[in-house]
Amino acid sequence: MQDALDLARWQFGITTVYHFIFVPLTIGLTPLVALLQTFWFKTGKDEWYRLTRFFGKLLLINFALGIVTGIVQEFQFGLNWSEYSRMVGDIFGAPLAMEALAAFFIESTFLGIWIFGWGRLSRGVHLLTIWLVAFAVNLSAFFILAANSFMQYPAGATFDAELQRAAMANLGEVLFSTLSLSTFWHTISTAFVVAGTFVAGIALWWVVRAVRAGNVQSAVVYRKGAVVGCWAVLIAGISLIFSGHHQAQVITELQPTKMAAAELLCVTPEGDEGAGFTVIAFGECSQEAIENPEAAGEDDGVTRLIEIPKMLSWLAWTDGDTAITGMDTAEQVLDDAYLTPEEAEGIDWIPPQGVIFWTFRLMIAFGAFSAVLALVGLWVLRAGRTSGSGFVKFWAILSLPMPFLAGTFGWIFTEIGRQPFIVYPKALPALTPEAPILSGVETDLSLQTVNAVSPVVSAGSIALTVISFTVLYLVLAIAWFYLMKRYTSKGLNYEEAIPEVKADLDDSKPLTFSY
Repeated sequence: MQDALDLARWQFGITTVYHFIFVPLTIGLTPLVALLQTFWFKTGKDEWYRLTRFFGKLLLINFALGIVTGIVQEFQFGLNWSEYSRMVGDIFGAPLAMEALAAFFIESTFLGIWIFGWGRLSRGVHLLTIWLVAFAVNLSAFFILAANSFMQYPAGATFDAELQRAAMANLGEVLFSTLSLSTFWHTISTAFVVAGTFVAGIALWWVVRAVRAGNVQSAVVYRKGAVVGCWAVLIAGISLIFSGHHQAQVITELQPTKMAAAELLCVTPEGDEGAGFTVIAFGECSQEAIENPEAAGEDDGVTRLIEIPKMLSWLAWTDGDTAITGMDTAEQVLDDAYLTPEEAEGIDWIPPQGVIFWTFRLMIAFGAFSAVLALVGLWVLRAGRTSGSGFVKFWAILSLPMPFLAGTFGWIFTEIGRQPFIVYPKALPALTPEAPILSGVETDLSLQTVNAVSPVVSAGSIALTVISFTVLYLVLAIAWFYLMKRYTSKGLNYEEAIPEVKADLDDSKPLTFSY
């Protein structure tokens, strides 16, 4: 069973991380393409049309790969994770069904109309189709994030003792829980940073190439795209800071084990002593330091090199003097709620400390590349300027993968941080100014990962699919990179005529995929 569990977790982790490469780019790039087309609609200038077609082509490549890689995940719920589906499927499946029946239906339908509608629809109607796609893509993200947030905080459900599974109590609470709204805000901000970096990086790279080649026309056109991308990064980046701060506050209250691991906070600070933020640390909190802090003393197993005093408390509560639940307290609460003293021996409720600590910091560090790109880009392109700087070209290319990595590390932090639960306890309390005493743990709706895997799917079957999907996804990754590089390297198509809507459409003309 343990082998099957490990393999099932690896398979879902591989498919999820790979799928998430495409998701934020689609979420953020669709509205940016719609914005570029809006500029063309309002101004009638050819450069906005060519930028729309250029980045629209890259959007379609990414969209197609995102669909292919996402389908696999849904089958895993019913196969590898059948016990999970049996336990919480009535709640978890509701937002996923809404996503498929409403959001995905809208985005796929109107994306098709947008693809084939150039020159067939009026410019206003055609513009409306891409904005509907942008709305539906973000609506799709909302439903999926609501489902994921239920795993992090199972609001809106009760435990059916007769059926021994979760039952829907309030759909509104499932969709609009505090964690769901916070996660949506943070994820959408991330998506716009990813897409803005993508647009700004590619456009700046082309600006430098055009300037060095003496092609003033192309440099001016790409400059417009770069400015749009840089402003998208800057605005979304500010939103990302505030949303990240808010989500840290929510997680500290709802998932104290995750935030304790993110700081390697072995022991709950006493009194009004706030927790610091460690920039670099090595090692992990020893089990002795967690279970018996007094005996362990100062030697908790962690070597901290750079620490900002009270910073973590400020991030969590906007108050540097408020204590945060350490691993020792959280572990004791979970032991008391789930286990007898005999059963508690050797059980570790703390998620992998090193993974959580470093993914949290790598998420922030890789995100900083986009901020630098936006500031550098807006500076060198100010007041109508262009640039042939080698540094700008280098930083534009270097920055392209960084927000993808930041988002990936963010999801690893989010998902691994709730382990060993696949559905985290709904009311595991934290040390807060309002509720300083730990009490009232609700355990009915929690589900440990070890109990969620299918009891009949063999380790060999999962191993075969892990290998198969890894090879398949490698092939798809190569295809995605090849197509993206190929069409990015081609640049704007100046030979393409601007489509004009005819009064009488020629019905004999076949629909063509003009991309």
